[in-house]
Amino acid sequence: MSTRRISRAVKVGSVTIGGGSDISVQSMLNVPAHDIERSVRQAKALEQAGCQIIRAAVPDLDAVALIGALKENVGVPIVADIHFDYRIALECAAAGVDKIRINPGNIGDASRVKAVVKACRARQIPIRIGVNSGSVEKDLLAKYGGATPQAMAESVMRHVRILEQHDFFDIVLSIKSSDVRRMIEAYRLVAAQCDYPLHLGVTEAGTYKMGLLKSAVGIGSLLADGIGDTIRVSLTDDPVREVEAGRDILRALDLAGDTPRLVSCPTCGRTRIDLIKLANEVEERLRGVHKDITVAVMGCAVNGPGEASAADIGIAGGDGCALLFKKGQIIRKIPENRVVDELMQEIESM
Repeated sequence: MSTRRISRAVKVGSVTIGGGSDISVQSMLNVPAHDIERSVRQAKALEQAGCQIIRAAVPDLDAVALIGALKENVGVPIVADIHFDYRIALECAAAGVDKIRINPGNIGDASRVKAVVKACRARQIPIRIGVNSGSVEKDLLAKYGGATPQAMAESVMRHVRILEQHDFFDIVLSIKSSDVRRMIEAYRLVAAQCDYPLHLGVTEAGTYKMGLLKSAVGIGSLLADGIGDTIRVSLTDDPVREVEAGRDILRALDLAGDTPRLVSCPTCGRTRIDLIKLANEVEERLRGVHKDITVAVMGCAVNGPGEASAADIGIAGGDGCALLFKKGQIIRKIPENRVVDELMQEIESM
């Protein structure tokens, strides 16, 4: 893993983005903004799943009521996603939102930008500038021949300069595209031009399977390069699955902190136990565990204590049973119907 890019710290409520802080996982409500009851219910589910920052679209002034309701009912920071109408940003700031997502260039003239900056500065509310490949200005599209990584990078830095001209630097940036290669290159370009923290994501990534793959490649490539401070996996699915996917990406790169890592073999003709079922059950039950450990679920003695000797704890399948081992040392034999329960009991006692 490359050395992590140095970025300035930006406080979003109780969460710090950048400045060497842990990489946070975000998601966004997909319930209509005016349905406050369902929105709050979904936000609670996201918080329970481990979402650390929740974003909500605020399409009009009537929808600002959602911000107060969310602040009253969940403990994680709330971000208001706003387009075009600067008055919505002002009202969300007054309602106690923790961050505002806008593009300064599309909310009106300099006086309106100044009003939003003033409101955010007074309440210490950061602003995320979000540029997507579909929002690049026409002159930049013409200059670069389309929404290229260079066009996206210049677009986001143009918006940054608008805020900097108003002496506002409490900024987070995102430069998303549905094209994974374009997204990766755009973030790399921007990462080299400034020290603002970066919110990573592949926009419009798709349904669960392909969206997860595209996000893992795009977000994972940048994180492996040391680029990125907060992430959102965008899926056409339940937002809770976005949170799970985001945490899994961090886990795969050993960036998830107190989260277990699961290793399991792909099975072969030596397997005499229902390892696929066991591995899936262990994976699901580990979601509620907060320990920095590696857990191995292996199919036989060949791939068991020896090949997975670096694991803190694991099981190696036998014929209707499994061997429980720790750091390569066999502890005892467990009947197949007790494997997961006894493994979890051992993990709890560690």
